[in-house]
Amino acid sequence: MGIHLPEDFPKHIIEHYRRPRNYGEIEGANVIVKDSNRLCGDYVEIYLKFEGKRISDISFKGQGCMMSQASASMLTELIKGKEVDEVLKITKNDITKMLGLELDPVRMKCAMLPLVAIRKGIETYLSKR
Repeated sequence: MGIHLPEDFPKHIIEHYRRPRNYGEIEGANVIVKDSNRLCGDYVEIYLKFEGKRISDISFKGQGCMMSQASASMLTELIKGKEVDEVLKITKNDITKMLGLELDPVRMKCAMLPLVAIRKGIETYLSKR
């Protein structure tokens, strides 16, 4: 018994959920940040490696629904190599566009979890400099 999704459900979300990009730990990460959504149990652990104010490498580990895990996979691809200032400008709207799907408030919280964790990681890194 699998998950029943509408026929027009974005295939790239399923692909990122089944075969996440940048999954696992990074040796020598400058920051490791964990965050979770207590309401649904989604969990992410983000590994960030910086070169100055650029994110030179990023990965994640986690468990949870398709939205949180696919969003983490897509965000790691989007963010790798970007300047911190650029990453901090990513909005809910950008997440919606990235996913190609309008989300209800509960699912949006799931999709935003990785970005919230990434922002915390950036703030931690910047406060140490």
